[in-house]
Amino acid sequence: MEEKILLVEDEENIRKFTRINLEREGFKVIEAETGELGVELAQSENPLVVILDIMLPGIDGYEVCRILREKIPNIGIIMLTAKTQENDKILGLERGADDYLSKPFNPKELVLRIKSLIRRLEKPVENSNIITHGPYQLDLYSKAFKKDGVYIELTPTELSIITLFMKNPGRAFTRNELLDLNWGEEFVGDTKIVDVNIRRLRSKIEDNPGKPKYLETVWGTGYRWKKD
Repeated sequence: MEEKILLVEDEENIRKFTRINLEREGFKVIEAETGELGVELAQSENPLVVILDIMLPGIDGYEVCRILREKIPNIGIIMLTAKTQENDKILGLERGADDYLSKPFNPKELVLRIKSLIRRLEKPVENSNIITHGPYQLDLYSKAFKKDGVYIELTPTELSIITLFMKNPGRAFTRNELLDLNWGEEFVGDTKIVDVNIRRLRSKIEDNPGKPKYLETVWGTGYRWKKD
């Protein structure tokens, strides 16, 4: 079955160019030229991944990302931006994007990013064990994460990261290791994407994100999940 991709981009030439390259890779591409239509199609067509431009007529890509994360937590989102400022990329990640790519981009790189994200979305489950640590419970079969019995919605990337940590308590992972293990070794980008996802995770799972009790920083190295 073809994997469905939603492309939300207002520039027709970019949409056409991107669609042709994605279809060559076997993807089924649905197009939207406004943020409002993108939200509508994401809910009606159930795409696996959304390629989302930031600068859109009507509601912009940041707001579309926020809405989609709220309505469809498990959808994959890659943001496109022509802006070079680092803060714009970070803002997209903080709104819930899994990845970002700056324009102009190589279509082969976009394909690699999509395939890497799909692997995180469809990562096979090893068994049906439930990992419990402190107030947290992670069901590897249903991919459900709970704190004190209350379900917490995580993005595919956040779930991939927390699964890695909870399966390896006490182990310190460098930012580059987290990039390779969660985004794939072919990922081309910097480690700030790791820091933003960690910050986002802490805001969801820690009682005091500014003083995390479980998702610890290992200064000069990276991060680890605290071991009892």
